[in-house]
Amino acid sequence: MSKNITPYKDSTLGKKEQVTQMFDTISGNYDGLNRVISFGIDIKWRRKVLNLVAARNPNNILDIATGTGDLAILMAQTNATKIIGLDISSGMLEVGKKKILDKKLENKIEMIVGDSENMPFPDNHFDAITVSFGIRNFETLDKGLAEILRVLKPNGIFVILETSNPTKTPYKQGYKFYTKNILPVIGKLFSKDNVAYGYLSESASVFPFGEVLNNILHKIGFIDVEAMPQTFGVATIYTASKK
Repeated sequence: MSKNITPYKDSTLGKKEQVTQMFDTISGNYDGLNRVISFGIDIKWRRKVLNLVAARNPNNILDIATGTGDLAILMAQTNATKIIGLDISSGMLEVGKKKILDKKLENKIEMIVGDSENMPFPDNHFDAITVSFGIRNFETLDKGLAEILRVLKPNGIFVILETSNPTKTPYKQGYKFYTKNILPVIGKLFSKDNVAYGYLSESASVFPFGEVLNNILHKIGFIDVEAMPQTFGVATIYTASKK
């Protein structure tokens, strides 16, 4: 990332603590607001992630930065017997736990408060690891990715779903206008935290994507790295594995 974007410019807290505070604050209306902001297309993207993971027939899955558990809940459609959702925001996890109880998935999905850059799991533990719209919130990207590599089993699959920036006209100009001018306004109208969605759009605009992120994954030690742009390039799905 070219510069370290944080939610609260005047805060003395580190990025990790600021991100935790922000997500705790917006957890109650996060799901509904995300559907509005993405026009519901994020559901289609997550289903593509599900299909990629399900094809590998994993026994256990870790969903990092799980938030309110949307992707972890979707992963219950695989044959996995154990799914763990990890997040630093207890507020987001509480929303997720209610959703899991409503769907009677509490025996399959466990939600854990934890730091993605220092995870409480042994080496080579998970068949599949996913993270959707979360890696740009890592305080130290390389450290978080190295930790993911550590707990992923050899030949396991790692799938990232993250925002990216369209590179072709007119999508490039339209997306820039939307994220800079429209998205923060929608966030302020519906969120208790006036700066949260400004941070989310700003952090997305400077986060490495495409071949740049591919190169970072290679540098960390991942193999079979591939980037698949979605919806004119406003998001990208990345897949990688481990020797």
